Amino acid sequence: MQHDLKLLKDIVDNTPLPIAVYTGEDLMVAFANPAMIMTWGKGDQVIGKKYLDILPEIQTQNISEQAHSVLKTGIAFHAKDKKVDLVINGEMKSHYFNYSFIPLFDADRNIYGVMNTGADVTDLHQAKQKVQNSDERLRMAIDSSGMGTYEIDLATKKITTCGNFNIIWSIEGEIVNEQLIAKLHPEDQELREKAHQEAQLNGKMSYEARIVHDDGSIRWVKIDGKFIKDEDGNSITIIGIIQDIHKQKQFEEELKKQVDESTKELQRSNDELLHFANVVSHDLKEPVRKIKTFNSLLRNESQINFSENSEKYINKIDQSSQRMQSIIEGILAYSTLDKKTQPVEKKNLDHVIENIKTDLELIIKEKGAILITGKLPPIEGANILIQQLFYNLIHNALKFSKAEEPPRVVITSSIIKNDDIDCIEITIQDNGIGLDPIHAEKIFDAFERLNSKNHYEGNGLGLAICRKIVNRHGGTIIASGEKDNGCKFIVTLPLLQTEETI
Repeated sequence: MQHDLKLLKDIVDNTPLPIAVYTGEDLMVAFANPAMIMTWGKGDQVIGKKYLDILPEIQTQNISEQAHSVLKTGIAFHAKDKKVDLVINGEMKSHYFNYSFIPLFDADRNIYGVMNTGADVTDLHQAKQKVQNSDERLRMAIDSSGMGTYEIDLATKKITTCGNFNIIWSIEGEIVNEQLIAKLHPEDQELREKAHQEAQLNGKMSYEARIVHDDGSIRWVKIDGKFIKDEDGNSITIIGIIQDIHKQKQFEEELKKQVDESTKELQRSNDELLHFANVVSHDLKEPVRKIKTFNSLLRNESQINFSENSEKYINKIDQSSQRMQSIIEGILAYSTLDKKTQPVEKKNLDHVIENIKTDLELIIKEKGAILITGKLPPIEGANILIQQLFYNLIHNALKFSKAEEPPRVVITSSIIKNDDIDCIEITIQDNGIGLDPIHAEKIFDAFERLNSKNHYEGNGLGLAICRKIVNRHGGTIIASGEKDNGCKFIVTLPLLQTEETI
């Protein structure tokens, strides 16, 4: 018997659960195990003291009254997650306990005391509170965003929802998955099935669909979900979010409509501009040709003795008509460049440069120009356009030369990688009048002239045409230089083209 009592005492003393026994109306502490003494935090000398003398701070917390009630009625009292303020080490702190007051009976069934057990669940309470606060913030965020959440039990098909889920679907009360599927637009049913099949593989589901309400109105929604699996890999639950995107869809459709209309209007405008350029160019060519012809006949008229001023005026007419013809041809070439498709061919750039030297033979001899060209690799491109590109660039270098110094044009190349595409980078360097760096981009604008037309002929379209040709080949062209110290053009072109025509 004594052995059994010792065993029981050892068990009670060593249990982490706080246990104490109070007797009499004053609730004298008859027993308190180490766990209870530690919980009180008032030292070891507690046996024989009154409960309220040990914990006077609970006087106003209705706890001693609960113990007295158990002592009088014999009915146990249990509290769960109850806040208790205790003074420990001189500082009042709030704790949360699961505690009980249990009546103790003697052999005659008379109540002789109350056993107090308690478990400190403060950490659990705080963790639970954080989860609740987090859930509440999440719920508020979802509500304010207009979204709704759902959870589908795949075994029972029962759906648990919150937020704006029911409002978006326009439903009330409990629902099952089949009801929701039935409200989807018939054309979107297959899309839903496909999204669910893909989700079985990757675990995630996302699709946009239309909900058809009872009154026939349609709302666009975006549905996202995730499949939750058990330890055996079987899908047991779907959790997700639904969002009303009807206004967004309306905006996208309106934007697309406006873009389509703008594209059609731009196409119409471009077609009209092309037609206008063709008509004007064609109609202007003939009168300019006649001006040049009659001016030539007038110059060769033997019966007229022209004065020095007359000769000067005739020359001016000839120069102006020549410039007008150049402008007309430039406008026609620039305006039709985007409209005409050209077949892609393999071009020997060395041959292209040699042909251009032949075409420019007179100006090369006239200016004593020196052209230095390294060996260039073959590329794919449109024959006419590639010829035009390098003709314009070389002619440009010869045209903007210094009066006191023969033009010197150096053409070099190298093979580079541009976004994993094999390209040729061609540099055309001259020693001409140079380029102010602030105009390095401006010179590619149509009709842009940085130099006086009285000193340098041209229509201001040559470099604009070069950029168009390079862009059509999927390449780039940039210019750099210094004023009075030459100019450099760097042309980058893919070695191979992906289309059969450009």
